[in-house]
Amino acid sequence: MALMDFIRKQFIDILEWQESGDGVLAWRYPMADNEIQYGGSLTVRESQMAVFVNEGKVADVFGPGMYKLTTQTLPVLTYLKNWDKLFQSPFKSDLYFFSTRQQIDRRWGTAQPVSIRDKDFGAVRLRAFGNYAYRIADPKLFFQQISGTRDTYTVDDLDGQLRGLMLQHISDAVAASGIPFLDLAANQVEFAKQLKDATAPDFGLLGLALETVQLQSVSLPEELQKVLDQKIGMGMVGNDMGKFMQYQTAQAIPAMASGAGGSGIAGDAMGLGAGVALGQVLAQQLGQGLQGGAASAQAAAAAAAAAAAPTGVRAEDVMATLEKLGELKAKGILTDEEFSAKKAELLKKLV
Repeated sequence: MALMDFIRKQFIDILEWQESGDGVLAWRYPMADNEIQYGGSLTVRESQMAVFVNEGKVADVFGPGMYKLTTQTLPVLTYLKNWDKLFQSPFKSDLYFFSTRQQIDRRWGTAQPVSIRDKDFGAVRLRAFGNYAYRIADPKLFFQQISGTRDTYTVDDLDGQLRGLMLQHISDAVAASGIPFLDLAANQVEFAKQLKDATAPDFGLLGLALETVQLQSVSLPEELQKVLDQKIGMGMVGNDMGKFMQYQTAQAIPAMASGAGGSGIAGDAMGLGAGVALGQVLAQQLGQGLQGGAASAQAAAAAAAAAAAPTGVRAEDVMATLEKLGELKAKGILTDEEFSAKKAELLKKLV
């Protein structure tokens, strides 16, 4: 019986991997009960590496080229099997091929907004999407950490793990780049570079090299986008308090029109009354100054004094206005100096 088994046994003298499709990272050469012929040929093509594994231990690793399998080309395997120098018999061993070409256009993205710290907005929850490319750089480490003894290991088997590594480093990348959120869209290359630098070490622990990272889009949740739009609008009027109050009034008009008669909006309008009056005076003063008339400037000063007079100003209106201004300062629309100046001005009306 043992003789018949020996006769049926085939000896493999050519070992190679002709990749039949995309997406295969590791492939186990089908040995069955066959043995490798001593002096046989191993062909490793460009973008491939081959690894011999003996009884679960990684032995010899081969890069691209054609090799004659002898004790000289298999030094580690020779040591593990205790072959003497005259060994010339067929032998058993597991052989794995690994694809080392780049796996391109792998997608990453935030399923849920990710919290980051921004120097302009404070804590911000953003969404980001992009793609990346990687390759196997260390097949021995990849075999030990990832693919193991499976017959085939594909990019889809690994996709979720790698996407998670990308996402967990987004906050680190934003912090390392030092780029404010408002400037991220104009600095996508720098942000992508920082994300690559932050994530590459984790890829290396798996035997992988992270080749490229690209950022395709970055956006805020809708509620924060509204704040951003308001800040952009304020950037267009600058630090002019008159224009600031006119801008706030323009923003409030649609709300007052849609909620006429509502006590909350009516109270907001009353609370902003004193500030609107000041803005109108400043705007009037600016127009008169451009005409260069001294008499016009005096008239404007008189109008400003009338607007600042405490007549008809209620304490609750002033407090409501201060609360509004406090909210604008908290959002970064008003500076501390602008808020303090406006606060002092309004408190005088209570005297």
